[in-house]
Amino acid sequence: MNSSAALLDESLPAPCTPAATPGRPALLALDLGTRTGWALLDPRGHICSGSQPFTPQRFEGGGMRFLRFHRWLTELSQSGGASGGLAFEQVVFEEVRRHSGVDAAHAYGGFLGQLGSFCEHHRIPYQGVPVGTIKRHVTGRGNASKEAVIAAICELGYSPVDDNEADALALLHWAIATAGGAR
Repeated sequence: MNSSAALLDESLPAPCTPAATPGRPALLALDLGTRTGWALLDPRGHICSGSQPFTPQRFEGGGMRFLRFHRWLTELSQSGGASGGLAFEQVVFEEVRRHSGVDAAHAYGGFLGQLGSFCEHHRIPYQGVPVGTIKRHVTGRGNASKEAVIAAICELGYSPVDDNEADALALLHWAIATAGGAR
């Protein structure tokens, strides 16, 4: 598992890309899953992103990946620097209503439960955004393929390592453009 300092060093492109007006609330966008895509808009208006694996390990119980996810969220939230504040003040996540299989549905539910618990505990507002809304924003089509989303994100100047990171970046750009869905 990467440390939070290492996570923030995985910015795309390097250094973090100025994307928004400095001073806005820090925002975390998540594509929840066994390989969770993430994108973080910091208060200076810079975006960092990556893809974090939570693959079940051999000889560990079924809930360990969710504990690792919670620990990762905690580390990421505490990477806000010397100010001691949280690294993000809002969270948006990809809201999936249909899964390819039972295992994927169970994993998503577990990650969503951990995320909700974390946000409630820290009093961080969080919001799910439908997949079609995210895809429509970044590609113009609500049923766009993974490849189309990756291509659209690459056109914005990023080099995502996988579709999970591309989805998180697309979600973050939706949240920036719509002020978190307020308009």
